[in-house]
Amino acid sequence: MDLKNDSLISEFVLLGLTSIWELEIFFFVVFFLAYASIMTGNILIIIMVIFDSHLHSTPMYFLLANLSFLDMTISTITVPKMITDCLSEQKIISLWGCMAQMFFLHFLGGSEMTLLIFMAVDRYVAICKPLHYTTIMSHRTLIGFVLLSWAVGFVHTMSQMAFTINLPFCGPNVVDNVFCDLPLVIKLACTNTYVLDLLVIADSGLLSLICFILLFVSYTVILITVQRRSSGGLSKAMSTLSAHITVVTLFFGPCIFIYASPFSSFSVDKFLSVFYSVITPLLNPIIYTLRNQEMKAAMIRLRNQHVGSRQTL
Repeated sequence: MDLKNDSLISEFVLLGLTSIWELEIFFFVVFFLAYASIMTGNILIIIMVIFDSHLHSTPMYFLLANLSFLDMTISTITVPKMITDCLSEQKIISLWGCMAQMFFLHFLGGSEMTLLIFMAVDRYVAICKPLHYTTIMSHRTLIGFVLLSWAVGFVHTMSQMAFTINLPFCGPNVVDNVFCDLPLVIKLACTNTYVLDLLVIADSGLLSLICFILLFVSYTVILITVQRRSSGGLSKAMSTLSAHITVVTLFFGPCIFIYASPFSSFSVDKFLSVFYSVITPLLNPIIYTLRNQEMKAAMIRLRNQHVGSRQTL
């Protein structure tokens, strides 16, 4: 891929959420607290999975720790820049900084999308084939799932960025969003991008929609299977799957709206971008900890171990 770019402009201007100074301060505080919570919550999940023997040996939590890592990284690509921009009169990002932001957003987003599918597979095996769960979801299988999710994310982003990175930008250079994303940046290119528009819609939008539908079909199949076997097991299965269904909806909802529609300007896109990069990574740890008895028990065990170790000193 040729990294040469013949654009006449070297930077983009991000409009952000508002130009009112009081609201900028408000969003600065909100984004700062949200980012601190995102990092704290997701790091806590990773630490619990690594150091708690029960969670460490359970396939679902191995995948959950990887999901937390992806959530942290996606937020780190966007939120710190959003925080500093709240205090800046001009929200500027370089051309290559914008390209890098789009590359990693779609790289990690594609990886997370694939990982959520593998987490659905894990729940299907755990609920519908419990006697074979440890055999099917072996450590080797889990490593394969994670590596494949990263590979899919890389192919996903390269299939779009390979065409985007050499687009000429002659001006204007104003992006009506809080960070660089493909739909709005492509519109600024001073060349015909109709084919690339269709590629992004098919690659990001249609793929998100198809995965979303497949995931809900799989969850429906799981619930129907459990109901046929035991009516009492349905409530337990629903309790187990509710967190996954919520996370899938929060992740795919904004993606489908932003990427599956034709590239007309929507003022709501920037708020969906904030939801995708801030709210979803913030809610995921809450959903998986407050609604999960095993995570709560692991937190208590880690706290007791910490207190016990301090007392021995």
